[in-house]
Amino acid sequence: MVVGGLTRTCFLLISRHRRVRIALLAVLATLPLLAGGWLWLRDSSLVSVEHVRVSGLHGPEARAIETALAGAAGHMSTLDVHPAALRAAVASFPVVRTVHAIPSFPHGLQIEVIEQPPVAALTIGGTRTAVAADGVVLGSALLSSSLPALSDGQGAAERSAVGQLVGQHVKGQNLLAELAVLGAAPAPLERVTMRVFTSPGGQGLTVAMRGGLLVYFGDAARPHAKWTALARVLADPSSAGASYIDVRLPERPAAGFSAGSAPSASAVSTTGQASTPESTVSALAEGLTAITGGGSSAGGGTTSASAATPAAGSAATTEASSAATPEAGAASGATESKSTSGSETPAAAPAPGG
Repeated sequence: MVVGGLTRTCFLLISRHRRVRIALLAVLATLPLLAGGWLWLRDSSLVSVEHVRVSGLHGPEARAIETALAGAAGHMSTLDVHPAALRAAVASFPVVRTVHAIPSFPHGLQIEVIEQPPVAALTIGGTRTAVAADGVVLGSALLSSSLPALSDGQGAAERSAVGQLVGQHVKGQNLLAELAVLGAAPAPLERVTMRVFTSPGGQGLTVAMRGGLLVYFGDAARPHAKWTALARVLADPSSAGASYIDVRLPERPAAGFSAGSAPSASAVSTTGQASTPESTVSALAEGLTAITGGGSSAGGGTTSASAATPAAGSAATTEASSAATPEAGAASGATESKSTSGSETPAAAPAPGG
């Protein structure tokens, strides 16, 4: 009733005002012309895409991806960009996670490519292939000698050829956890990572670095905090010669040493393995200044507490710890590592709270 009354009132007003009627008719006549003009302009050469700039590409497939995107963009205008068509153009390149297009009137188009770079070389059915941090199989074209090695323990490879798996996700909780750890590695440490495996000694996920240094991650939880804790320990001169570093609790990492190779300034622990050469640890520490904030020292006092119970047969451990946090406090009851001489000294650099 109310709507009907308002409609009748509007018609009465229009019928009594000649100028209003004329204006309304003019608008109704102009709308189709404006719509047609817009459709013509949107697809005309006046706004066609002529200059394409692609960013975010790396690796051996960069040129092919750029060519595919430029070809797809050439059929568009800056007023009618089709992101779905751009994604379809690079669908055969699993290294591309997604693309974003930003038109620049009248003839420019900026395309940003978000990649999922390879983090490991996975052996599937005897064939090696690159794989991304989220488990996407990228194919053998992206393999390089610097990629850490993994093995598909689920046997998926034996059921399918690598070519059939490209673009698909690998299965297996352990394998995905290893990939998640590798995907969080900072560039300076990523380049010197050899492989990731589950340690039979109970340390969980273990990263083997070039030169023999082992890093105990335990699991894939808080991988960024654990890598940062590792970087701080490596940047500390007292870690030189370590055979392993335990970052299972990032707030309290522990550097382990072989018997007879521990630094005199602190007590150390070991798994009984040969110590990593001092030059190797020094090489790992290079380029970590940006990660650790420019130094290995931090304000505030430190306390000595075990990051985790050291492996059996250990001689001594050097540990770095920060001010108490809820997670660190929860581990305060862990078994403390004692040196054979009975002394224990905290390392100079506390690790981040994560």
